[in-house]
Amino acid sequence: MIRYDVRSPRADDFINHQEILDTLAYAAMHQHDAALARSILEKARANLTPAHDHGTTLTHREASVLLVCEDPEVNAEIRQLARDIKQAYYGNRIVLFAPLYLSNYCVNGCLYCPYHAKNRDIPRRKLTQEEIRAEVIALQGMGHKRLAIEAGEDPAHNPLSYILESLETIYGTKHKNGAIRRVNVNIAATTEDAYRQLKAAEIGTYILFQETYHRARYEELHPSGPKADYAWHTEAHDRAMAAGIDDVGLGVLFGLEGYAYEFAGLLMHAEHLEAAFGVGPHTISVPRVKPASDIDPDDFDNGIPDEMFEKIIALIRIAVPYTGMIISTRESQEVRAAALQLGVSQISGGSRTSVGGYVDEARPHDTEQFDVSDQRTLDEVIGWLMDEGHLPSFCTACYRAGRTGDRFMEFCKNGQILDFCQPNALLTLGEYLCDYASPAVAEKGWKMIDAELARVPDGRRALATDYLARIRTGARDFRF
Repeated sequence: MIRYDVRSPRADDFINHQEILDTLAYAAMHQHDAALARSILEKARANLTPAHDHGTTLTHREASVLLVCEDPEVNAEIRQLARDIKQAYYGNRIVLFAPLYLSNYCVNGCLYCPYHAKNRDIPRRKLTQEEIRAEVIALQGMGHKRLAIEAGEDPAHNPLSYILESLETIYGTKHKNGAIRRVNVNIAATTEDAYRQLKAAEIGTYILFQETYHRARYEELHPSGPKADYAWHTEAHDRAMAAGIDDVGLGVLFGLEGYAYEFAGLLMHAEHLEAAFGVGPHTISVPRVKPASDIDPDDFDNGIPDEMFEKIIALIRIAVPYTGMIISTRESQEVRAAALQLGVSQISGGSRTSVGGYVDEARPHDTEQFDVSDQRTLDEVIGWLMDEGHLPSFCTACYRAGRTGDRFMEFCKNGQILDFCQPNALLTLGEYLCDYASPAVAEKGWKMIDAELARVPDGRRALATDYLARIRTGARDFRF
């Protein structure tokens, strides 16, 4: 029998099926043990005061006990603790980004994705470098500074050379005051040498969703193509980090397998990265299966109701307090509002999930990877965030200042990251208000900046105030 080993480089060791089954059995056995649940929460409260060792993090088994707990008072405590921990690590900031789909050519047979090779209903498209430049100008015209590029796996149409050239085009495109300062990459699992080339191209975070951690279910859902290799896919983050990529992002596609299994597997993956590399995931994403061309979510019988989805978000925040959490426009405004309170720290805004979707004024649907539930403009999202008490941020300073990987985690885990992120959020919001905001959002934003300046540490407040004054007269790209 394969034994669980959190430090092993082998997927079946660190995402050990029997360990997950034992975890679920343990959680079920203690489902009604409110005293145990409260003792676990008490352990997690150490994270309310970030320290160098970020308190005492919960194990996947402890977090799974909280997941199945049905005690209303305990569940209320879970939600409150998640809010408090998020505030301790990230404050009220919400980082904004947009996905940019480069190509939907794909050789894989993933049964939940409309890009699968056998789908003859979806038009195939790959952006040229000129088209990418036009998309970037459109995104810069909205106010975006941070992108996540996406492409299907197709060695003929989307080779690594295409991704590298596209990165060069994106970083090299400047329109008026616009600039893309960080590009995260969400492409298929690849080789260690390819990851070195991506590192040299100065990517931000390498993001790869596991889809499902259940090996048998994974193999059923991936009947053909390179992605059918469970171990190759699951061990990709290890290869990326071995190649020098500092920041990696995890995620599962909730709805493909039972949520309790996926929750345990996700936390085990985070524990593995921490144990093997000393750095946990920079981000964790929480997508759910959504309708798309040739895809009906009802075909998957593991859907999660909103209440449980929110609890999962809260528990990820409690169990992995330092990680950035991402929710996309797959989710509605209402769901995203709840998620932001419970732990999410990054959201997309004004997103389009079609190839070449930003240049056209009308939203194209023929090449979408999934239906976009939240179709508001970026300006509308920013105004809404401020109405909800959140501070919109376009900050990319840590990445450009070399505060990545273990260096970022050191600042985050000891609570010092707020000393950088709070003033940087104000500076990037000021840029947005000057260059892109509607009059109503601009008025609201400058009032928020004036109020938030009081929270900037004394040693940086005067300089932040000076930078903001210079931004209002046309200067750009200040950072701490």
